[in-house]
Amino acid sequence: MNLLISACLLVAGFFLLVKGADWFVDGAAGFAKKLGVPQLVIGLTIVAMGTSAPEAAVSITAAIRGNADITIGNIVGSNIFNILFIVGTTALIMPVTFQDGFLVDTIVAVAAGFLLLAGVAKTKTLKKPVGIVMLIAYVIFYLSFAIEL
Repeated sequence: MNLLISACLLVAGFFLLVKGADWFVDGAAGFAKKLGVPQLVIGLTIVAMGTSAPEAAVSITAAIRGNADITIGNIVGSNIFNILFIVGTTALIMPVTFQDGFLVDTIVAVAAGFLLLAGVAKTKTLKKPVGIVMLIAYVIFYLSFAIEL
């Protein structure tokens, strides 16, 4: 494929990815709001999953194609960007108040980072057993949300 076609496909794919995630998040958040779901819960679940869905699609596709390095770069880079740039920029605009439940979620996010680090520290390879532990931790985390609601 020539460079121009690849560049056009990249731009078109990026646009569709962003627009699709935007529509998904707007629809899901509006639906949840009509059901009376609190904004914090909407942000921590529906919006978080909606904005992460394109990342998941890219990462899973990359892994299937044997490009796991893209997956790690995508996820780690995204988390660094989200935590440092987005939260930092938001704090510049206005103070960010953390509610008690959100502090627990922040601890879970830090623990997830340490789990990733522990999983790759010795062999520099993330293997299936650690992946299974991570998926189980994810399910437990979101089930705890469902139980609280």
